[in-house]
Amino acid sequence: MMRSAFRLLSPFGSRAKLSTLIFHRVLAEPDPLFQDEMYARRFDEICGWLKAWFNVLPLDAAVHHLRYGTLPERACCITFDDGYADNLAIATPILQKHGLTATFFIATGFLDGGRMWNDTVIEAIRHCRAEHLVLDGFGEFALTTVQQRREAIDALIGKIKYMPLEPRRQVTEEIARAAGVEPARNLMLGADGVRGLREAGMQVGAHTVTHPILARLPRDQAAEEMRESQRFLQELLRERVGLFAYPNGKPGSDYLPEHVMLARELGFDAAVSTAWGAAGERTDSFQIPRFTPWDASRNAFGLRLARNLWSAR
Repeated sequence: MMRSAFRLLSPFGSRAKLSTLIFHRVLAEPDPLFQDEMYARRFDEICGWLKAWFNVLPLDAAVHHLRYGTLPERACCITFDDGYADNLAIATPILQKHGLTATFFIATGFLDGGRMWNDTVIEAIRHCRAEHLVLDGFGEFALTTVQQRREAIDALIGKIKYMPLEPRRQVTEEIARAAGVEPARNLMLGADGVRGLREAGMQVGAHTVTHPILARLPRDQAAEEMRESQRFLQELLRERVGLFAYPNGKPGSDYLPEHVMLARELGFDAAVSTAWGAAGERTDSFQIPRFTPWDASRNAFGLRLARNLWSAR
């Protein structure tokens, strides 16, 4: 039934629609602090559903078919952002089990021991032994319960997210020091792990160096972030890297039309956003939308994917 619905909503050819799913991490077990975070058993279920319902394609091939009106019916792509170590250790074996491929967008500045700023905040609050934490400029946070810790994390990330790069880094490190925590440095892939993704048959795309909000950078600095991540990956993999993901990815606030132009000028073939929707014949291939349902059950997950396709007509 679900497969037939997707065939109607996304037929072959010029009327086809491309569903592109976005993930970040796949943990070994559920995280009590982030109950909506993907974990192995759930990702295995989702991959089984996608295998049954869709033609899952490499992103570069899907974009090519979309441009030329030859996209197969029920087309779908799987993508991951940032470059977490569990992408190789946990997600990739599950993808291989189901015969699926995915594209992994790597923020190259965090490879081999780096850490994203939001993970500094998360791990600092997660492992803080105090029941109350006072932070200059942010106030006092109760940390007695899991819910309180989650609320503290969400509040801090919301306040820090759009700071300039260096002040943002400094503030997050200060939070970790105040919490008395040295956050882990093994959360992200190493260079060998990126090579491992390619050796496993996965695609690799660029995601800037330091994962900045491009809309907050001078144009030259934004171009350097995009260019350098592509250059690093091309040298690492000894192949062309033609796919790009805008950090955070919300059009108009996280990236602007000038960054779409930059992606073209830098020689990328396509780029993805985090705007909800599905790509169609008229979609700009440098602003491919992505959408992932959050529903736990098979039917609800499938119905929300179907609604996403319906809304993209």
